[in-house]
Amino acid sequence: MSQKKITMKHDKRIALVAHDNKKSDLVEWAEYNRVLLAHHKIYATGTTGQMLEREFGFEVNKLQSGPLGGDQQIGAKIADGEIDFLIFFWDPLEPHPHDPDVKALLRMAVVWNIPIACNRASADFMISSPLMDDDYDRLVPDYDVYRTRKIEENDR
Repeated sequence: MSQKKITMKHDKRIALVAHDNKKSDLVEWAEYNRVLLAHHKIYATGTTGQMLEREFGFEVNKLQSGPLGGDQQIGAKIADGEIDFLIFFWDPLEPHPHDPDVKALLRMAVVWNIPIACNRASADFMISSPLMDDDYDRLVPDYDVYRTRKIEENDR
C-alpha cells in the first residue's frame, strides 16, 4: 500500500489518558513535564482531564470519561487527524469493563501511525525527543485506495 505524509506541527495535539489506578502517575508525570507540555494542545478523558486542568491551571480539552465513550472519542479524533500522539497510562493488572474500547483506541493509534506511550518510561522518551519541538512528517498508509474501491454486488 502506498503511503502519504501527514505533518505534525511544532505545537502537537496530545491525548492524555489514564486508568483509575494510573491517574496519579499520569498527573505526576505531566506536572514534571509541565514546561514541555505547556505549548501543546492537550486532550484528556473525563476525570483525568479534570485532574490535569486543576493541577496545570491551563485549559485541557476534556472529553467523556473513558467508560462513557471518552476512549472512543479520542480514537475518532485520531482517525480525523485531530490528535498527533497518545499517552495512555493503562493498568495491565486490573480488569476493565470497557476493555474493547481501550483495544479500539490503541488500534486506531496503530492504524494511523500515532506515537503511543503506555507507561512513564516510554512517555519520558517521547516527550524528551528532539522531534517534539519541530514539525514531523508522519507516514500513514494511503487509505484513499481502500475508500474509493469499487464495491461489487456480492461484497454487501
